[in-house]
Amino acid sequence: MARDTDSPKSDDPLSEAADLTLRWSGQISLTRRILAVNILALLLLAGGFFYLDSYRSRIVDSRLEQSAREARLIGEAIASVDRDERDALILRLARDTGTRIRLFDPAGNVVADSRLLGIRNFVLRDPDRQHWNQVAARFLDAAIDTIVIAPRPPLYRERAGGLDWPDVRTARQRGSVAATVWRAPDRTPVITAAAPLPQGGVVMTAVNARDITETVRIERFRLSLVLAVVTVLSILLSLFLARTIVRPLRRLARAAVRVRLGRAREVVVPRLPSRRDELGMLARALSDMSLALRARIDATEAFAADVTHEMKNPLASLRSAVEGLAHVKDPALQEQLFAVVRDDVRRLDRLITDISEASRLDAQLSRAKFEPVDLGALIAGLVAQRHARGVERGIRLLFDHPVDAQLVTMGEGARLERVFENLIDNALSFSPDGAVVAILGTRERGELVVRIDDEGPGVPEDAREAIFRRFQSIRPESEAFGQHSGLGLAIARTIVDGHQGSITVESREDRLSGARFVVRLALAAPR
Repeated sequence: MARDTDSPKSDDPLSEAADLTLRWSGQISLTRRILAVNILALLLLAGGFFYLDSYRSRIVDSRLEQSAREARLIGEAIASVDRDERDALILRLARDTGTRIRLFDPAGNVVADSRLLGIRNFVLRDPDRQHWNQVAARFLDAAIDTIVIAPRPPLYRERAGGLDWPDVRTARQRGSVAATVWRAPDRTPVITAAAPLPQGGVVMTAVNARDITETVRIERFRLSLVLAVVTVLSILLSLFLARTIVRPLRRLARAAVRVRLGRAREVVVPRLPSRRDELGMLARALSDMSLALRARIDATEAFAADVTHEMKNPLASLRSAVEGLAHVKDPALQEQLFAVVRDDVRRLDRLITDISEASRLDAQLSRAKFEPVDLGALIAGLVAQRHARGVERGIRLLFDHPVDAQLVTMGEGARLERVFENLIDNALSFSPDGAVVAILGTRERGELVVRIDDEGPGVPEDAREAIFRRFQSIRPESEAFGQHSGLGLAIARTIVDGHQGSITVESREDRLSGARFVVRLALAAPR
């Protein structure tokens, strides 16, 4: 698995941000966006109301065909009976089919009417006398018809003669069955059909198909109930989802604002340990970031205090030497004071150089682009340079690493070179004359391990962590004061930590005197 240090950095972070967000969505809160998305889904469900219009149209078309067939069959039945049996047949057919049957002669005059014969099965309702719920239903019907631009049938009116009926004229002229849909005053469909008779007359049927409207309204009512329940549940779930997302984000945002205002030490960013989702990951990441920021601020303040303290010593010595030069006339004493001035100036120069590098390390490592680095070749090069310059005090410097295994890690070569250069300098400075400094590079359990052994006095267990702090140095009393800034090991640890590795000091396994520094880095993923 690739490590964090392998992640490529974007050349244009603004373009990535533009791809991940929409300009308009950034102006709307998460709660409103969640509600809007769920309500949009409900509006799609509400489209079922408009589907009912096509459902009604199919029913009406089916009833038109049915009325046309009934009119043709009724005409054939009337034509097959004698005139004295005609009225009884009309009554029976009107009762069985639920329609109003009228018989017209060739001149268009009414010959027989089921209503006049006593069956009132075709009665139009007055909308002004209906209950409020019927008024609301008619209003909803009209609204949906307007939205879907449904065709509006003509209003049904009674006509005096048969020739006034379009169906009757069509049936007489074409000699075929004709059917038409009308609109009753209460917006229910009225279906009329006319069929020609062999004697030249026309039989006409009419039915107020309230059952079609009632069926559509019942389905609409059921859909309304489902939509209402789903709407309530969707809103509640949306608010719950928004609550679980927005509230933690607001808490994290408030904590981040307080950190930005310079109250990092006072702010406790909630870690949300019970959440295992992305918000929990974000909360823990922000909490760790605030802790790291707090540690960085503390380290910066401590570093500033340490720098002040370390700078005061050579400055005080330098000031005393300069003041002494104004009063000392002895050339020998003056030469000693000049030597003190030169040592203090060199010490200050070394301190300023190391302090400058140590203060810039974190920022430089955060911007560094890591590439594969062969530590075997890097350390071998450092050892060869030491041998070329000549190792002081007859110390032998040895480097051993497996030839068949590459010691490659992801990092910045110049910084890693500084790490091992500091460690080698440290080992040489503590080693006695004629000693051996051994460097071993190996691969262990997927890690790259470099061990540097010296034959110096070693490091006490209680000081093995302190030596990596800035301006901390445990040196023999015989060594001249001020030769080292105490920043070398601190710089080495900062660089190794920036490469997500570790550096420790321990006793040698061969029980000889001396210290062993161990650097562990992750192996680079094979490419």
